[in-house]
Amino acid sequence: MGLITYLTRIQFERGAIRLIPEELALLGARRPLIVTDRGVVAAGLVARIVATHAALAEAPVFDATPENPTEAAVLAARDLFRARGCDAVLAIGGGSPLDLAKGVALMATHAEPLSHYAAVLGGLPRIRADQPPVLAVPTTAGTGSEVGRAALITLADGRKLGFIAPSLIPNVAICDPDLTLGLPPHLTAATGMDAVTHCIETYLSPRDNPPAEAIALDGLKRAIPALRRAYRDGHDIPAREAMMMAALEGGMTFQKGLGAVHSMSHALGGRKMQPLHHGTLNAVILPHVLRFNAPACEAKYAALREAMGLAPGADLAEAVEALNRDLGLPRTLAEMGVTAEECEALVPWAVEDHSTATNGRPVGAEELRRLFAAALRGS
Repeated sequence: MGLITYLTRIQFERGAIRLIPEELALLGARRPLIVTDRGVVAAGLVARIVATHAALAEAPVFDATPENPTEAAVLAARDLFRARGCDAVLAIGGGSPLDLAKGVALMATHAEPLSHYAAVLGGLPRIRADQPPVLAVPTTAGTGSEVGRAALITLADGRKLGFIAPSLIPNVAICDPDLTLGLPPHLTAATGMDAVTHCIETYLSPRDNPPAEAIALDGLKRAIPALRRAYRDGHDIPAREAMMMAALEGGMTFQKGLGAVHSMSHALGGRKMQPLHHGTLNAVILPHVLRFNAPACEAKYAALREAMGLAPGADLAEAVEALNRDLGLPRTLAEMGVTAEECEALVPWAVEDHSTATNGRPVGAEELRRLFAAALRGS
């Protein structure tokens, strides 16, 4: 496919990792810090990318990214960045390493505390553009973080907050579908449902952005058939390409904002015991938010049905539940180990989340409390 420029510079094609040395040179980067996680290292993907350019063999590697990136990990990677005299960040992995890399770039030039730059704490105008460049290499097809303007990071106090600014969009995204061929079925499913949720929630956002809406519908149209195929056969190249594009498109539409699914999953993502996968949380919560939003969104639901290949008048929530079953995903939050007490404690965090304001239907504490209860028991 070649070069795309939309929000940022994107290289999308099989074998695109061969372009990393060229893209680093265009950024003027000579000594990047590689930010990744141990799973990506164990899968051999970092070694595969380092092999594209001899100079990368000398690049320091931070591979201690947690499943949900934390303030402590951001500062530890930032310290390594400074200690080794790095001038760029090369992020390799799923949404967690990509988000962590954005946090590292931010804190490389901004004074602590990190919380000072959180969106809900008035941080957007405090984020300057004088950050080292970030090159993002996604190894999953779901988060869209490679083109997203936000980083979701869990602070030391347990709050999972969004750090949002145009300058946080990676300078270059290298989207190579071949990197997703080894992704196991359960991660294919969970990350794929993240992409599906992004396309649906951004489309339903009340903000007016027709280009983003068109992109969201196209991403959803690609994802629905491709996700089942990629789950059944991880080496189905056309399905993997379609899912990586759907994830990319979901990230492109973040400009419209998300909704209550993400408000709730962000709150749950700050859980310290037994971390919960973000995409799986979205999959479980999405049907309940679709039922809640229905009275305010029927005109848009018609377009979603068409994009998903459903009959006119089909129940969107039931269609998502059927997809979750086909993908072997949990049906309820309780199946994921979440308790009613936890949900109640997280209602205020969901209310203050930056995604709440752009839900397809106005939502407050009482509505979120009911949505948590429905997702907990599956009804």
